[in-house]
Amino acid sequence: MGDREADRLLVERVQAGDKQAFGLLVTKYQRKLARLISRMVRDPAEVEDIVQDSFIRAYRALPGFRNDSAFYTWLYRIGVNTAKNWLVTHGRRLSATDHMDGEEADSGGDAGQLHDTDTPERLLMTRQIGDTVNAAMEALPEDLRTAIMLREIDGLSYEEIAQVMDCPIGTVRSRIFRARDAISARLRPLLDAAPDKRW
Repeated sequence: MGDREADRLLVERVQAGDKQAFGLLVTKYQRKLARLISRMVRDPAEVEDIVQDSFIRAYRALPGFRNDSAFYTWLYRIGVNTAKNWLVTHGRRLSATDHMDGEEADSGGDAGQLHDTDTPERLLMTRQIGDTVNAAMEALPEDLRTAIMLREIDGLSYEEIAQVMDCPIGTVRSRIFRARDAISARLRPLLDAAPDKRW
């Protein structure tokens, strides 16, 4: 049984009045949702509150959930909207991610191999590239930043991003293209790349 099917069964149990089934969904997606929201809001205490608020909203809206989309896509959309509302209420802008968390860093391959080739120049260049990408992400408009983060960091498909952001898939493609183009423009001088080079 796949994740989507397992989620569908849990959702049906919640809709039938089984509150423990919702607890299983919370346990399954709490960290993932917190990671997404922490890319939008930097304060860990606020992230925790927004995650809780997102699950409360999801629980209240669950009777109307029809399984037209995957549960986690629906939940991400609620989380993104809850975080946006929080940012608006507190007069803040979305922030880009500064660093990978341990889980993402661990999935990057064999760390021992990386250290063999790390020279001071390479480490400096890596740091400069990271800082440049973060600055480019920070400078993106909110809709472009959210789209590129959902695609490149969370690995959502274009269809899932369209559902999360509540827009047509063509708009998602355009936002991701424009975000990548803006980031590439910032990286070109650093890497001495040709003007038409994109990553």
